[in-house]
Amino acid sequence: MRRWPALVIALVVAGYTSSGEPTAGSSSPAAGPSSQPPPPSAFPSPAPVARDLTLAFAGDVHFAGRVESRLTTSPADVLGPIGAVLASADIAMANLESAITERGTPEPKQFHFRAPATALAALRAEGVDVVSLANNHGVDYGRTGLEDTLAAIRDTGVPVIGIGADAAQAYSPHVVTVRGTRVALLAASQVPDRTLAAWTADATTPGIASAYEVDRLVGAVRAAHTRADVVVVYLHWGDEGESCPTAVQRSVAARLAAAGADAVVGTHAHLLLGGGWDDRTYVAYGLGNFLWWRDNAHSNDTGVLTLRVRADRVVGATLSPARIDSAGVPQPVAAEAAARIQAKFAELRSCAYLSAIPPG
Repeated sequence: MRRWPALVIALVVAGYTSSGEPTAGSSSPAAGPSSQPPPPSAFPSPAPVARDLTLAFAGDVHFAGRVESRLTTSPADVLGPIGAVLASADIAMANLESAITERGTPEPKQFHFRAPATALAALRAEGVDVVSLANNHGVDYGRTGLEDTLAAIRDTGVPVIGIGADAAQAYSPHVVTVRGTRVALLAASQVPDRTLAAWTADATTPGIASAYEVDRLVGAVRAAHTRADVVVVYLHWGDEGESCPTAVQRSVAARLAAAGADAVVGTHAHLLLGGGWDDRTYVAYGLGNFLWWRDNAHSNDTGVLTLRVRADRVVGATLSPARIDSAGVPQPVAAEAAARIQAKFAELRSCAYLSAIPPG
């Protein structure tokens, strides 16, 4: 949705209840003007009708290293110009790979990331409506960092999924109604590192949602399907540097689709993976890095994936290509580079065993 000036972030946040649905009398703001022309579609997308919804997704975001200063130097434009594509969607989502804390003790692992609570407000100002913290860095600063993270979520009111004070909260969807259509979004991680080993949420302890707890995740999707028209699952998964999904990923995606997921979107591998339809469910196995902290990624190709939803299913998909620049910011690309990125994204569909078009 529309980017908001920093001074009115509180007003935006106040328009949502603790259940994640807009309060009575509030409405989704109309999209602001974009400085970029509509990007060419990576997949066939039917002409929009009045009730079509758009759901936009970006990959992994950090506020560390070379992009840390953007929270102070560009707080209303932290994602750069490609953020306009997220802002123009009815619902936009990204993955924040950080604990939301300025305290705590680093966990025993190689990399640690954290960001102040202003990171959530900055993403919301850019038009990101929902943030996932179900990833291998959401609890990088131990129990103190986790307590601060949960407090920041409560205090800012920004919808954050995939993490919680217990399993019931971590696996709970954010549900929002847009023009009469109810959309439920869930998140979970399937990266086998210290975070899942020590901080998978259970009945009485806080942590993140685990996609290794497949039965629990499937149950959460089934429950969401009973209360929403459209269900989306955002997963942190896959092998770093591998552009084709693993057999485990494909198996989990199939189970989530059977449980009622209309879309499954993933990140973590540091590069784009294929996207397309598995019967009626749209699956994008990997969106790559987005706002990235250092220049050693497997690929700087990235973009925003926009899904077009009609009634209760995804009917079209568009990749708006971008490339991460030397400052770590995803920048829209010229026509030739855009065509290259889109062609690569389409080619990767074959090893993901996905279709280019939705079922008739």
